[in-house]
Amino acid sequence: MKPGARVAAAIEIWEQLEAAQSGGSRTPADAVFGKYFRERRFIGSKDRREISRQLYGILRNERPLEWRLKTGDLEPTPRHLALAALVFLDGLGGEEIGGLFSGDTYCPEPLSADEQEWVVAQGGMDLLDDSIPLPVRLNYPDWLEGEFGDLFDEQLAAAMNAEAPVDLRVNTLKATREQARVALAEESLAAEPMERSAIGVRLRQRTVLPATRAFREGWIEVQDEGSQLVAQLVGAQPGDLGIDFCAGAGGKTLALAAAMENRGRILAWDVADSRFDQMKPRLVRAGVDNVQRRLLASEKDPFIEQYHDAADWVLVDAPCTGTGMWRRSPDLRRRTSPTDLAEALEQQSRILASAAKLVKPGGRLVYATCSILPRENETQVEAFLAEHFDYECGETLRLFPQEHGTDGFFGAVLRRVSQPSNE
Repeated sequence: MKPGARVAAAIEIWEQLEAAQSGGSRTPADAVFGKYFRERRFIGSKDRREISRQLYGILRNERPLEWRLKTGDLEPTPRHLALAALVFLDGLGGEEIGGLFSGDTYCPEPLSADEQEWVVAQGGMDLLDDSIPLPVRLNYPDWLEGEFGDLFDEQLAAAMNAEAPVDLRVNTLKATREQARVALAEESLAAEPMERSAIGVRLRQRTVLPATRAFREGWIEVQDEGSQLVAQLVGAQPGDLGIDFCAGAGGKTLALAAAMENRGRILAWDVADSRFDQMKPRLVRAGVDNVQRRLLASEKDPFIEQYHDAADWVLVDAPCTGTGMWRRSPDLRRRTSPTDLAEALEQQSRILASAAKLVKPGGRLVYATCSILPRENETQVEAFLAEHFDYECGETLRLFPQEHGTDGFFGAVLRRVSQPSNE
């Protein structure tokens, strides 16, 4: 593809993203991007990478780019956002941009007089400066300004805008970390040992992992180091009866099964089948056979009553706003609303209350989110403890990308010390 054709494709995909996410839809950006490329198999891998780079550059800097356009009297249309990204993110000047917006076949139409004037006016300017309002400069929605407290600063914003590395968990049921590293090295993939997770490696380059021997044989799973540390916080042991209450696609379920050496039993539950269905082939590939899956009607499904006071541990990897995942899913900024937060808070509270009944005295209820909002984390734990006198808070975990090189995670171990006084 011509360079200009790549820009035109990025504009077209952004138009499709706007349409897909209109009306409050939560369609993920990567789903829109992937669909576009699947329908156009003729687009080569290098072109896909470059178009994706442009699109994710816009997603990671959407609000500052919009600000620069509006202050220059240009509306933040898909075309103008692509133009602003070329100016501020790629550092291109008028002549280079004119070559891309040439009007040639498959290329964007030439710049209008207003667009040319805007490009000239922005020449040599930095994207960010102190005159820009804080939420715009740090690229988060206005409604979140009061939610972060003093957590969200320039360093965190920069870390959230950086592209996340490829983190892998080694499946210790099948291989050691060194065996996995050697296998990856044989395919020219340098895997560095993780600093905090003893069973994790990190790739600095992206690749098609399913094509690697280590992946095909079930030696590795894609999992952020922070997610690995949350799973380790559970303290799962061989022979345990554990419950993964919000198992999703099974990332932490797999990690817990490996920690248990495939002995004991894990009950993996969820209420949403869209991701839950992805777990079954992952279990097979990993060689895990101590997991029993069940789709629940709700967090109050009568089925769960048979496990009252039975579990050594229960993991509640709670539904949340996902604010800790912005570096991997930057479009979460634009598709998360105050209503989403309110609904998540209510759901977290309900799930915790149901899960608390399943832990046996002396057992552990581990509450976790991939959010950095205090109301979804510390405040939620405090509210739970205020109503459940048979629990006490033990170890907690707080992870941030600028400090730990992980996604943003929270975890708290809540130990059940006695039977409830009202039973």
